[in-house]
Amino acid sequence: MRWLALRMFRLPIEVFTARPPAVAVARGRVIATDAAAEALGVQPRQRLSSALGLAPQLSACERDAQRESAALARLACWAGRFSPQVCLAPPDELLIDIGGSLRLFGGLEALLQQAEAGVAAEAYSVSLGLASTPLAAQWFARAGVPPDLTQTPADEQAQLTALPVAVMGLDERSARRLAVLGIGRIGALQALPAATLARRFGPSLPTQLAQARGDLPDLRRAFDFPERFSEYIELPARVEQAPMLLFGARRLLQALAGWLNARGAGLQQCTLELEHEDVADSQLVLGFAAPTRDGERLLRVLRERLDRLELAAPVVGLRLVAERIEAMPGESVPMFGEAGAQGIAPVIERLRARLGREAVHGIATVAGHRPECSTVAVDWPQAAVAGDAPLRPLWLLREPRPLPERAGRPHHDGPLQLLTRPERIESGWWDAGEGLGDIRRDYHIARSVRGEWLWIYRDAEGWWLQGLFA
Repeated sequence: MRWLALRMFRLPIEVFTARPPAVAVARGRVIATDAAAEALGVQPRQRLSSALGLAPQLSACERDAQRESAALARLACWAGRFSPQVCLAPPDELLIDIGGSLRLFGGLEALLQQAEAGVAAEAYSVSLGLASTPLAAQWFARAGVPPDLTQTPADEQAQLTALPVAVMGLDERSARRLAVLGIGRIGALQALPAATLARRFGPSLPTQLAQARGDLPDLRRAFDFPERFSEYIELPARVEQAPMLLFGARRLLQALAGWLNARGAGLQQCTLELEHEDVADSQLVLGFAAPTRDGERLLRVLRERLDRLELAAPVVGLRLVAERIEAMPGESVPMFGEAGAQGIAPVIERLRARLGREAVHGIATVAGHRPECSTVAVDWPQAAVAGDAPLRPLWLLREPRPLPERAGRPHHDGPLQLLTRPERIESGWWDAGEGLGDIRRDYHIARSVRGEWLWIYRDAEGWWLQGLFA
């Protein structure tokens, strides 16, 4: 097993309801800053009075533990893209078992780059820790030890002994006693007998040391990915232009993509609920041509929809809901780089986002001989054409076009060459007066002087062009 620890030491922007520079405070002390406050010299653990001395324009908001917990859970859903084995370490840490995912991401270096970039896109500052045990990974992340891609077990143990005891998160009384004894490194603690440590500091301290080394199992409860995805974020300011919602909605979509990956599922529809001021909430339904869990596809469709959306009122919050999902097993990688059948799905999704869902559809055959009545529009990808059906063009004209006849031959930019014997189609008496009605036609496949293959017919009124093959 190989564990990746993520420690967020700047809260996401939605925690700060005031304009920057801003800080979150608890009991009169700064616990988190935004980038603007940090640039002015404000640091966590400072007294608020000292912070105001550095930045008089500073805005302060009380720590909201409930929103922090929701933000950490949303980040855990996002982390599902790397592994279904995710553990929470409140208030600001995540642990991911990435041992079985390295090949899927092209190795450890590529996975770490994606993880760091993804957390940065979520508006977090992050410290990464990498180790063979979850507790050691946490300590490395707290100490700011960068992941070593060539680390051996012996190297890991040597780095572990060099860590300061502060990374263990001991209570103040135990930390003071260790300082009095002159013990500042974990290696010094490990050199002491476990029974002595347990007698002086309680059994949890030697247990932690053994778990970090891997001598004892670290039994943590895995994060329970919810059965139904429903995540909400409050926007830091009123949004009056729909495209500006993409910044906040991006986080929800990336969390949804991770949640789907962890569940091995995909979806064809989700709903973005827009919370307005003073008016009822509105909904934006996102549809996809085929089941997907690709975050970039989700984002593309949303961007297309937002570019054409007129808001009924300013938006103050967003909720993304996904209720109907379906199993979506992994796909084999093409051997020679050939495109799969799903390659057309993103194109269809973008066309539907721009033109409307009803403007883009598939075609399926129905029991009917008359060309105008032999197909029906269906939702893609349900389109199907019967394998034993006679040869028919995919492009039928909206209305048959009359063709001139010269010397007994139909013309279309020149004389047409008839390639097939006539095919008689005669039916439809049952809907005379209501639909197309009874017809009697002799159909031919013809080739024009330009090489086009046409579908033409002759009836009592003359020759007609009805479809094109190519």
